[in-house]
Amino acid sequence: MHYISDVLYWISTGLLVPVIILLIYFFLRSLILVGSFFGHFIDVRKTGVLIKKEFNTLTKENIASFMEKLPKKSRLLSVYYIRQLWENQDNTAKINKLLNDFELDADKDLALSKTLTKLGPMLGLMGTLIPMGPALVGLSTGDIASMAYNMQVAFATTVVGLFSSAIGFITQQVKQRWYLQDMNNLEFFAELLKENQ
Repeated sequence: MHYISDVLYWISTGLLVPVIILLIYFFLRSLILVGSFFGHFIDVRKTGVLIKKEFNTLTKENIASFMEKLPKKSRLLSVYYIRQLWENQDNTAKINKLLNDFELDADKDLALSKTLTKLGPMLGLMGTLIPMGPALVGLSTGDIASMAYNMQVAFATTVVGLFSSAIGFITQQVKQRWYLQDMNNLEFFAELLKENQ
């Protein structure tokens, strides 16, 4: 039994370095995500407000004038797919495929946020529990310096994991709301195009 517990201890302590590396990677990815999210937010504020305003009065008669007002250059997925729907308005099968493609692309954009939300706390918890064993050993032997170092690692990994998870959770919630609105607009636009056929 003692041998088995030693093997488990070696495995768990061996996982500490990969867990810390992954947490640092997730922390950096969360910072990059904040930057890209801010850029997306600016685009939504500029173009999204225009689209929302125009969609409130959009009919099959004024679609052409709406397309002229649509920005030529935009990084928003919805603008790209509105243009694709307009170009393929005579092909119902292509319109349906484009709507499905939008859902896939939106889900792909949300993948990093979902990953950070789920894996951040898991890795943070692993990074907390793994150093607790050596910290307790240090406490029992009176090695306060070793115990303090291991506790510092334990708390730091928890904070980094929770930070990454919080960034993932916030961006996921907001982006999901944006994409649901975009999907609603695209389906409405597609129905108007089908009426024009």
